[in-house]
Amino acid sequence: MTLVFSVWNVLLNNFVVEKAAFTGQEIGILQSLREVPGFLAFTAIYLLLWFKEQTFALIFLAVMCLGVAITGWFPSTYGLYLTTMVMSIGFHYFETVNQSLTLQWVDKSESAAFMGKVMAWKGAASLLAYGGVWLLMEVFGVSYNIVYMAFGFVGFAIVVVLWLYFPMFRQVHEQHRKVVLRKRYWLYYSLTFLSGARRQIFIVFAGFMMVETFGYSVGEISLLFIANYVFNMLFAEKIGAWIGKVGERKALTVEYIGLIAVFTGYAFVENSHIAAGLYVLDHLFFAMAIAIKTYFQKIADPEDIAATSGVSFTINHIAAVFIPVLLGVVWLHSVTLVFLVGSLLALSSLVMARMVPHAPSKGNEVLSFGKSVTSEQT
Repeated sequence: MTLVFSVWNVLLNNFVVEKAAFTGQEIGILQSLREVPGFLAFTAIYLLLWFKEQTFALIFLAVMCLGVAITGWFPSTYGLYLTTMVMSIGFHYFETVNQSLTLQWVDKSESAAFMGKVMAWKGAASLLAYGGVWLLMEVFGVSYNIVYMAFGFVGFAIVVVLWLYFPMFRQVHEQHRKVVLRKRYWLYYSLTFLSGARRQIFIVFAGFMMVETFGYSVGEISLLFIANYVFNMLFAEKIGAWIGKVGERKALTVEYIGLIAVFTGYAFVENSHIAAGLYVLDHLFFAMAIAIKTYFQKIADPEDIAATSGVSFTINHIAAVFIPVLLGVVWLHSVTLVFLVGSLLALSSLVMARMVPHAPSKGNEVLSFGKSVTSEQT
């Protein structure tokens, strides 16, 4: 997933500006359309009536690869909207099941470190993708279309290999095959919603600022992304282990304080090098979002995980459907205001994070402020 999606992601801003003359408004619409399948991720639970989760994951991973492979053939506004939707359906349905299976298969005591290790491997895949893009386009002058097809079809071939040779894992807990919403998960839902809203500003507008405001080329964007994933390779596993040690409350607090500072920096930055530094720092803080998943794993009934993963993806994408479009219009008038909205969302997340108990569990989902909080819990 990471190898193929990273190519789509790193080429997007340059491709839409150079080949389809996108402004902030068009990129906002495209990114909102991209998030519609995420908003509908809860429907995955109904498809799982016919497919095992592991089979389901491979089918939609293949769809994502094909969506990326055909992107270069449609260098127009509506063509890009169409190919983005194909890619996004595969991506979001795969990720919904990916999260579900991870939380089911990995023990609670090891999950934070395991997710950190996975992020490190994702970093390696992204480095391979970005390095390949830089080499093909900057050194050999290969076209966008060839790069999209090469990585898309390589990804599809890998999925076929996984389908033929990878073992099917046993499912320990039979999952609910219906939408599950529980009142006691409300803090998890809130953190997920705010995370999705805030992340859209980073995904859509931070990278777009690099191209439109500071004039970064494909090669420079690739190198910036490479720097991000070098950090992931070096530190993601350590961050996961650190979250497992200090707990979700402290980890999320550190993340959101850092993101408030980063988004405020975006709002007023005028130097391209400082902007690049903020971008790398932003990406590093997002690695701490592992803590939201491990918090849910600790408070959830095992049978709820698949259904709630679909619901959480939908909640994560509620804001994602409309924020890119609305802030795309705001972007035309004030870049600063777009990123100050991000600071406000990070502040709201910080308030929610302080409600996470020191040791979350079933029956202890939210910190009770009516009780005294020890220095250790704080």
